[in-house]
Amino acid sequence: MAKSIMIQGAGSNVGKSMIVAGLARACANRGLSVAPFKPQNMSNNAAVTVDGGEIGRAQALQALAARRPAHTDMNPVLLKPETDTGAQVIVQGKRFATLRARDYAARKPSLLNATLESFRRLSLDTDIILVEGAGSPAEINLRAGDIANMGFAEAAGVPVILVGDIDRGGVIAQIVGTQAVLEPGDAGRIKGFAINKFRGDVSLFDEGLAEIERRTGWPSLGVLPWFGDAWRLPAEDVMDLKNRPGGRFKVAVPRLGRIANFDDLDPLSGEPHVTVEIIEPGRPLPGDADLVLIPGSKSTIADLAHFRAQGWDIDLTAHIRRGGHVMGICGGYQMLGQTVADPEGIEGAPGEVAGLGHLDVATVMRPEKHLSLTRATYRPTGGAVEGYEIHLGETTGPDCARAWLDIGGRPEGAASADGRVRGCYLHGLFASDGFRAQYLEELGAPSELSFTDSVDQALDALARHIEAHFDVDLLLKLAEPVGADA
Repeated sequence: MAKSIMIQGAGSNVGKSMIVAGLARACANRGLSVAPFKPQNMSNNAAVTVDGGEIGRAQALQALAARRPAHTDMNPVLLKPETDTGAQVIVQGKRFATLRARDYAARKPSLLNATLESFRRLSLDTDIILVEGAGSPAEINLRAGDIANMGFAEAAGVPVILVGDIDRGGVIAQIVGTQAVLEPGDAGRIKGFAINKFRGDVSLFDEGLAEIERRTGWPSLGVLPWFGDAWRLPAEDVMDLKNRPGGRFKVAVPRLGRIANFDDLDPLSGEPHVTVEIIEPGRPLPGDADLVLIPGSKSTIADLAHFRAQGWDIDLTAHIRRGGHVMGICGGYQMLGQTVADPEGIEGAPGEVAGLGHLDVATVMRPEKHLSLTRATYRPTGGAVEGYEIHLGETTGPDCARAWLDIGGRPEGAASADGRVRGCYLHGLFASDGFRAQYLEELGAPSELSFTDSVDQALDALARHIEAHFDVDLLLKLAEPVGADA
C-alpha cells in the first residue's frame, strides 16, 4: 500500500521544492516507486505533461528526479497570475476559469475533490507520495477552505514535516512560532522538522536544534547545509531568476512583468562561455549584448506596454542596428511582430496594439490554448529539437515564410530577412544540445554543455546531499498509508 508524507514550510521559499526533488531521487535510488504531488501551486513557469496538460515546473523536475513521466495528477490545481489580483486557474491540467483572488478563495473548497482524486490515482502504482505544501501553514488567515497545506493534510490524512530556512534568520521563531499559531489538530499533524540552507559549521546550531526539540516536542530530521549546485537545477519561482556569469558571449533577458516559462534560460545559463544577464525594470538593455532573448509572457499585451515603459523598445532597435541578434519565444515572439490583436478580450479589454515591428508577422489571440510536447527539426541543419508548446494565439505573416523549425511537416517560427531576428512558439528548444550548439556557433559562441546530463547529475548530487544530512529512514518511518479519507 502506498504511503505519503508532506513537506510544509515555515515560510515561503524555504526550499520545499528542492527538498522534495532530492528526496524523490534518494527514494528512487533506494528502489522505491515514488511520485511528487503538490495540491495547489502558483507559478507562470509551467511544464507540459505526457497526458497533454500543464503543471508547475517544480513538479516536472520532481518527476524527473523520481524517474517517472510528469503527469497532471502531480499538481491538480495550478494558479497562473495574470494581474496583481487575478489568476488563470488550471485544474487537472486544463483551464478551469480566470478568477480574482477573492473569488478564488470562495471557489477553493470545491477544488478539494479534484486534489483528492488526483492524489488517490497517484497512490495506485506508487510506494511513497512526497507531498509539497505551498507558502506556510502559519498563514492561519488562509486556513478556512485551505487545499494547499493543512486543509489537504487533514482531508487526506497525511503527516507533515515542517522545514525552516536558517539563511534568512530567525529559524527558531519560524518553527516554534508556527506551532504556536496553529490549531492543536493541525499542530498534531506535524511529526518532525528540518532546517535548510545552513552555511558554515553545522555543530554551531546544536543548542538551537535542541531548543526547538524541547519547545515543540518534535524530532529533528536534520540540518541541511547550503546546496551549492542548486543553480544547475531549473528554477520555478521568478524570484530565483538571477544573473549567471559565464563567458564573453552575453545574453540579455528583460525581466517582463508577467514573465512565463523562463526555463528556456536554464541551458544557456549552464554554458561556460555564456553570460546570462537579467535586465531589471529601470535598467537599459546593455549595449554589449550579443543576443537579446525576449522570453514568454502570461500577458503579452501588458508586458509589451511594460517593455515600452522601460525604454527597451528603443534599446532593442539600437541593438539590432548595431548588428545584434534577437530571439523571441512565445509571448516574446508575439511582441516582435507588427500587431497583437485580442478581439475577444482574453487578456483584458478587446482591441489591438502595435508590436515592436522587428518581424513582419501579426498575432491574433484565440481562446483555445495549444498544449503539446513537441518534436521538431531545425531546418538549417536537419537536427532534432525537442520542446513544448503552451500558448494562446496564432501568428502569421510574410516572415513566417522563413520559418526555421519544422514540426511534423508544419513550418514553425519566423525570421527577418537578414536572419538576425527570430521568433517561435517552441519552449525548451535550448535544452536540445545539438540545436543549442548550432545556434550558438552561428552567433560565434562555443557550446560545451550536455544539459540533460547536467541536470541529472545535479539531482544525483542533491540526493547524496539529502542522504548525508537528512534522516530519510525516519521520514519513511513517519510516512503513513494512503487511507480511505484520500
